[in-house]
Amino acid sequence: MRGISLSWLKIAVVTFGCCLIFGAPLEAKPGVPMKVGMTVQDLSNQIWAGACDALEKLVQADGGQFTYLDSKSNVATQVSQIENFVASGVDIIVIQPSEKNAVEAPLAAARAKGVKVYCWDEDIENSDINWLIDNYQLGRMIGEEAAAWLNQKYQGEAEVAILDYPQLPILLRRGDGIADAIKEKAPKAKIVARDSAINPTEGMAKTETILQGNPKVRIIGAIGGGAAIGANEAIKGSGQPLGQFGIFAADATPEEMEAMKNHEAIRMSILITGGPKEIAQEIYRWLVKLRDDQPVEREVFRKLIPVTQENLAEYYGK
Repeated sequence: MRGISLSWLKIAVVTFGCCLIFGAPLEAKPGVPMKVGMTVQDLSNQIWAGACDALEKLVQADGGQFTYLDSKSNVATQVSQIENFVASGVDIIVIQPSEKNAVEAPLAAARAKGVKVYCWDEDIENSDINWLIDNYQLGRMIGEEAAAWLNQKYQGEAEVAILDYPQLPILLRRGDGIADAIKEKAPKAKIVARDSAINPTEGMAKTETILQGNPKVRIIGAIGGGAAIGANEAIKGSGQPLGQFGIFAADATPEEMEAMKNHEAIRMSILITGGPKEIAQEIYRWLVKLRDDQPVEREVFRKLIPVTQENLAEYYGK
């Protein structure tokens, strides 16, 4: 950890390496150095942590300063982080709101002092750019893929579990989308369990518990790659044939795609924009526009790409 003042906090996190490379390599753009503060919901999420680390490299390569913090999904913590960023003199705040209504007032105060705001994953009022996913529709994409597989594999009659994360409203909406799509596209299937998991440790523990109480579960819909990887490990540890199970999720992390390559239980995961480096690259492009007072779109929707064994070679190992 580097030496810093109390008003400019820095927390070290584990760097998440990503083997996905799409398009041009990461590179900074010349210009006036910017000072950026970023607060995310939970740095145990590999995609978020990896994107923060990659974005830090971009800003620093441009001569700027970058600090990223974990709010641990705590509203009071995140509000304090925003206030500290403003007090330290940041030019831009990048935020994944832990609770969007709670951050509106401190972000309004920040913008009143000339700070630009880039919001990741929520449609808020006090921002310059909202970088968005329609989380309900993303959930429906996951659920539709799961339903198609169980209809083919089990003639539509199978027990299903969902790993969502109701602590964050956007991920609750994603979980609702999974459930609704399965009910609509595979009406004979039974959703027998729904529990919370956002990282591999939680995903593994919750899936082990689900399988103990519901040994006929064969399909798992997960809101993210961390939960999916944990569920996959739990199924591998159960000793049951992997071909009987289907896990469907979002993020398309390298671990998920490795499992697909090895014909394990993960059947599909939706790539959102790209891996951590691609996410950082996309955010950085918008930060440069904000820094340079260029016109920007207030709502920017992210690209969603379902990755399966059929198109795996396009996205994995490049």
